[in-house]
Amino acid sequence: MLAFLLVFVSQAYAAPDQAPVKSEIKLTDQQKQEIAALEKEILKQKKTVITKYVEFGVLSEAQGKEIISRMEKRYQMMEQNGFVPRFDKPMHRHCR
Repeated sequence: MLAFLLVFVSQAYAAPDQAPVKSEIKLTDQQKQEIAALEKEILKQKKTVITKYVEFGVLSEAQGKEIISRMEKRYQMMEQNGFVPRFDKPMHRHCR
């Protein structure tokens, strides 16, 4: 147990990792089309789930519209970035 605590505490106070090396990754048009098709299908399925939550009364209609709007904006941002995920910015404050 003591060994576990020592490993856990030492990792918690270890120096933060250095920033990842930025590299310009470009997908081919065919790769972008494949990813776009998959992402569109995912978006469609997620919209269906949100619509069901609204239908079942878990979410209000306004909440459902807001969630779907954010999902569509995310898709548009991905499309603008060429469907290459961006890892240069942490998603949450606790990830810094």
